[in-house]
Amino acid sequence: MTAALPCLTDARCEVTRTVDIVDAAGARRTLEIPAERALTLYVDKRELVTLMTLGQAPELLVLGYLLNQGLIGDVHEVASVSVDWEVEAAAVRTHAGIERIEQRTARRIVTTGCGQGTVFGELIDDIERLRLPPPRDSQVSQRTLLDVVEAMRQYPGVYRRAGSVHGSALFHGKRLLQLVEDVGRHNAVDTLSGWMAMHGVAGADKLLMTTGRLTSEMVMKAARIGVPLVVSRNGVTAMGLSLARRLGMTLLGRANGRRFLCYTGDERIVFEPELQALG
Repeated sequence: MTAALPCLTDARCEVTRTVDIVDAAGARRTLEIPAERALTLYVDKRELVTLMTLGQAPELLVLGYLLNQGLIGDVHEVASVSVDWEVEAAAVRTHAGIERIEQRTARRIVTTGCGQGTVFGELIDDIERLRLPPPRDSQVSQRTLLDVVEAMRQYPGVYRRAGSVHGSALFHGKRLLQLVEDVGRHNAVDTLSGWMAMHGVAGADKLLMTTGRLTSEMVMKAARIGVPLVVSRNGVTAMGLSLARRLGMTLLGRANGRRFLCYTGDERIVFEPELQALG
């Protein structure tokens, strides 16, 4: 019998707030800004971490966080996730507890993630175990890449209304499967991870597009969800590039309009001369 998926609440909150401002001309007007919130995560009544989030899909964020931190190996290990915005808390109940949770969460590394992201030390130690599909099995055309960049630019989300958020999107070819916005780029990828786990979506034939810079943490999270090709409107850090090379991942940065820079893994890209001439 197939194991049951966890029971999730459907906690909703306003993702933007209207404020009064004075512009450079001295005129008073109102505009929207993102509504950042704290969400403290408890696992089997044990406080684990506080995440700063926009709160678009907090239950999926929590699941993805646990998966990407390596604290659970499968979403079926979780019985339920309950989010209550009145107390700014997410309560996770597992079926059998998390083995050695105290030791596994004792060594934290503060990352460059927005809102002071952290990764647990054992996750860094286990990175060599991750395997991505070979380039010949995960190629993408240059036209598809340009279409993905344009789809991300046109998306009518929080960023278009209020700015100050990051977006991460999962594509299958040119088709947008899911897009998440959050105050931190790592939160957006964690939420995508939770969505993939709940819907049984694999990453081997997918592409991840993000607005944030590609640090080692972002590369690690992309590898955890099995995505071999990551595109960013921003740049790439030296540690992110080094880790991507070790994992055999393709990294594209500075993607805007018809232009992008491939930092590693160009063998996954099918370049098209007619598009290069137009660029």
